[in-house]
Amino acid sequence: MRRPRGVGGGSVSPERAVRLGPPASQLRYPLGGARAFLAHRRAVVVTVLVLVAAVAVAVASVLFGAYNISAADALHTLVTGSGSRMDRFFVLHQRLPRAVAAVLVGAMLALSGAIFQSLSRNPLGSPDIVGFTTGASTGGLFMLLLAASASDFQVSVGTIVGGFVTAAAVALISRRGGVGGDNLVLTGIAISEMLSAVNNYLISQASLPSAEAAKAWQYGSFNAISWGQVRPLALAAVVLLAQVVWLVRPAGLLEMGDDAAMSLGLHVGRVRGAMLGYGVVLAAICVATAGPIGFIALAAPQLARRLSRSAGVTMIASASMGSLLLGGADFLAQRLLSPFQIPVGLVSAALGGLYLVWLLMFSSERAGRIG
Repeated sequence: MRRPRGVGGGSVSPERAVRLGPPASQLRYPLGGARAFLAHRRAVVVTVLVLVAAVAVAVASVLFGAYNISAADALHTLVTGSGSRMDRFFVLHQRLPRAVAAVLVGAMLALSGAIFQSLSRNPLGSPDIVGFTTGASTGGLFMLLLAASASDFQVSVGTIVGGFVTAAAVALISRRGGVGGDNLVLTGIAISEMLSAVNNYLISQASLPSAEAAKAWQYGSFNAISWGQVRPLALAAVVLLAQVVWLVRPAGLLEMGDDAAMSLGLHVGRVRGAMLGYGVVLAAICVATAGPIGFIALAAPQLARRLSRSAGVTMIASASMGSLLLGGADFLAQRLLSPFQIPVGLVSAALGGLYLVWLLMFSSERAGRIG
């Protein structure tokens, strides 16, 4: 067995030999064979803390509400499933499915936003900005207004079809610059405005009861959520969120640039198409469940990136942050004007507006310091 040699040709003891491997700031998780998943320690810590906070907010949403029951009794009903008929109805069949839906929809929206921001390399590249959420809303409105007594499944199909048609249109129009970059964002914004006009026209031509129901659905709300909607949402979330592990490495390579990614053996066109379809499905399922909810997909990836101090978009931390943001927004929507409930989409839009103002102020101060 040969011993490692130093710079001058002399041998180096095995104790002093350099061992190659992940840096001390990273954790390595084997995936089988020679493959492994690397994660920054700070990103792991931030993800765990944000997840704990999201669970705490969800539990608080279950324990506190307009129905007159103490937090201790609500916790006892939640844990044991016992209590009066009304207690079990409000805790287990009203508050609990709403809290679970908020956590899952928040995670899926944030992951969709992280994917589109990674594709476009632009912090504005979220599905609600580039028009995919608006396109999914158009498909859902078609089913709600044109189909008599449309079921949840029909609305889901309409949102997914609308999202994919919009994504295909954006990709085709912006194909000269590739499926990514500022070209994707600008094209998506233009198509989003046109689809918003189509949505308003559809509502204006509907009957008054249908128009009111469609307008309420457009605000985005968990007020009428039930286990019948949460169960398929949870199944879709388990299947889709589990795939994020396989997207981390390709997304990181894409952020290095197309030339660098291709030199490392990545099929850029195929990966971009797969990520685009994956993000559209995530956003469409969220729209089908709760209606269009803005700014979560925009803000969560950037907040997770700043907290973890990562150079690129962090997928898993973004999903955790989305759960926390939407869970907190829904808690505020229930409690701000209790017993009246605000659509969570309005609360998330208000919080998102404050986030954009803060981001602009932060960017201006940073530019001033650099200048």
